[in-house]
Amino acid sequence: MSKDSLIVGVSGVFFGLLVGWIIGSQQGGGRPAAPAPAQAASAPQQTGQQAAPVDETRASALKLTAQQNPSDAASRVELGNLYFDATRYPEAAQWYEQALKLNANDVNASTDLGIAYYNMNDPDKALAQFDKSLAVSPKHAKTLLNIGIVRAFGKQDLKGAAEIWQRLLDVAPTSEEATVARRGLDGIRSAHPELGLKPQGSQ
Repeated sequence: MSKDSLIVGVSGVFFGLLVGWIIGSQQGGGRPAAPAPAQAASAPQQTGQQAAPVDETRASALKLTAQQNPSDAASRVELGNLYFDATRYPEAAQWYEQALKLNANDVNASTDLGIAYYNMNDPDKALAQFDKSLAVSPKHAKTLLNIGIVRAFGKQDLKGAAEIWQRLLDVAPTSEEATVARRGLDGIRSAHPELGLKPQGSQ
């Protein structure tokens, strides 16, 4: 299926909104956002940001820690973060998966894993992982925002994206993520009136 129609329909109001934000890290320390996969024609593209190189010394130390401590989830999450920031998503995913086997309630690692799957061109697996994140934290704002982005750009489901972003506005209306979602909803309404989305604030 051609994705060009989606790009034309939303690029003017939507891409500008998402550049510089793109589905990103859930870490409290604010790791850099991950770029969307370049292979996906309908995905928003990150500009002006390069992948961080992996600190191989740090990675080796963390791998040793993980090997010596089979129950240590933290070292595995940090390894996932290192590879995630370097856009080495398959390696990041492997470490996040290991961490989540040890601590299934780490919503940040779970959502970062979903983002890694999306960047590996598997939006269905990403959405399934985000569902696991919401099972842990139903109001997790960054998960909700990312679900909308994957639905819009990975699944070409603008109505589904709008629905999840509206949910984000309902549960976290003052969050930074809500600001992005609100503007995204405005863009979808303007570009696709045929979807029949109600104006914000209407019942």
